[in-house]
Formats: sequence, structure tokens, C-alpha cells
Amino acid sequence: MRQDIIHRIARIVSLVLFRVIFFLFTRQHVQGEENIPEHGALVVVANHLSYADQYLLTIAIKREMIFMAKEDLFSNRVKRFLIETFGAIPVRRGAVNREALKQVHQVLDKGLAMFMFPEGSRSKNAQLQPAFSGSALIALHNNAPILPAAITGMEVAEKGFLRVMFHRPRVAVNIGRPFYLPTPEGTLDKKQLKELSDDIMEHIAELLPPEYRGYYAKRQND
Repeated sequence: MRQDIIHRIARIVSLVLFRVIFFLFTRQHVQGEENIPEHGALVVVANHLSYADQYLLTIAIKREMIFMAKEDLFSNRVKRFLIETFGAIPVRRGAVNREALKQVHQVLDKGLAMFMFPEGSRSKNAQLQPAFSGSALIALHNNAPILPAAITGMEVAEKGFLRVMFHRPRVAVNIGRPFYLPTPEGTLDKKQLKELSDDIMEHIAELLPPEYRGYYAKRQND
């Protein structure tokens, strides 16, 4: 109980701090806020450009979200405290184990929002990478709507704080409309799961400028 109170206070303080940081050191723009459901289970997905993306999205989407974070981040005390403050479930990269799935189901069953990066890790060239299947699997198993979001400009954060401080990059979050994945016919196999995962990424790609679409650029042009 005491730890929950500490984390809640730390979350409020952290949110205020990140709002100030983004306000001072970036030119932030959020589009599509009207697409965010105010209540109910929700799987939020976005492209991944920097270590600070999840904090930017927490500010932009303005709903308390639980994150899926790489389990190796929990080995560092400072990082662990910060990501637990924002609510995080540890997962192995590219995989979602049974315990994680159970926790995710509990989150969505309570009508809360679950946030994921389908690519699994930060893009080194700021372009979309092939998605892992976790987000599609979770959305299907929980019959939850998916809210796509697209981030641009945050790749500058990977070049160091001084670069951000002196250049004050334009950072944007473009939020799309929620959608449901189609129910697969018969038994869900790897091919269907990949197609559904690609479907999620295509929704994100639609919200991005062409130069960010990467692996999914051709699909958008077809």
C-alpha cells in the first residue's frame, strides 16, 4: 500500500517534470486527441524512435497507461523505479510470456489502457521496422480496440541532450482512430498473425510522413 502511494506521487511529479522538459526543449505538437476513447480497454501502439517516447505518449494521450518494457531494463534500479512509476510489465524482446499475458489481460479487463511498441525496440534509422506479433495477439485475445499513434522528431533525442537543448526539435504525435482487428477464420497460425501485425503497422504508417514508413512504405504506395 505504501509503495503504491509512493509510485503514485512519483508518477505525478514525473509527469509534471516531463511536461516541463518537453515544453522547454522541444516544439511539441499533438494531433488527433479527439480520437482517444476516454474510457474502456484500449491497446495503444506506436512507432519507436527514442528512449523517451513512452513519456511523450503518456503526456499526449492523457490516459493512465500500462507499458510493456524489456525485462533487462528492470535490472537497473533507477530505470526500474521510473518505469514502474509509469506502470510497466516486463517482457522478453520479441516474446510475450504467460505471466505477462496474464497481467495484460488483468489490465484490459479493468478497462485500462495498455501501451506497446510493436517493433520491439527503437528504430536506428527512424523508419518503421517489421513488427513482432505481441500487440496483435493481445488485441485479439482481449477483443480490445487498437489506438495507433505516430511519433516524429524524437529521433533527435538519440543524438544527446545537448543536441536537443540547442536545436529545440519539432516533435509531433499524430493519433489515429481506434480500430479492431478482423477475427481470423479457423485456427490462428503464424501467417495470419503476421498479416494482422502488419495491419497494425500499416495503421501507424498512414499517420507518418513517407520518409518514416520504412519497411511499410511500399505497402502504403500499393
